[in-house]
Amino acid sequence: MSTAPASLRMVEVSGAEALWLLEGSALGRLVYAQRDLTVLRPSRHTWEYGRLVVRTPAPAAAVPATATYHVDEVRAATGTGWSVTVAGPVDVITEPDEAAHYQRTLDGWSHGPHDTLLRLHPKTVTGFRLARAEA
Repeated sequence: MSTAPASLRMVEVSGAEALWLLEGSALGRLVYAQRDLTVLRPSRHTWEYGRLVVRTPAPAAAVPATATYHVDEVRAATGTGWSVTVAGPVDVITEPDEAAHYQRTLDGWSHGPHDTLLRLHPKTVTGFRLARAEA
């Protein structure tokens, strides 16, 4: 049984809570512009040392200097959950030992030239909880 849209509300959360939600998840989507298109790639991530490390099936050369990462957990039956978006500059992880560490600890969807490790330095963090409206 789903919840009627009128009984749901979207509540903004603090940056600290948004990062806490992000840290507790492992799957998201890397979002970036490529030519005239918006590209979304399923990704896995970890939050370490104030930065987001993302493993994504995208060619490193295609990812621009800034990108957005989106994570959410929404329960289809109730429409409740949360959504977090992080945006900022990214750089490709090329140092061999660091890359090897993340290749061991972050599963990827593909291996080879389209298996890229990125470091996203958050400049903006926004988040919302999707909750039942109180009567």
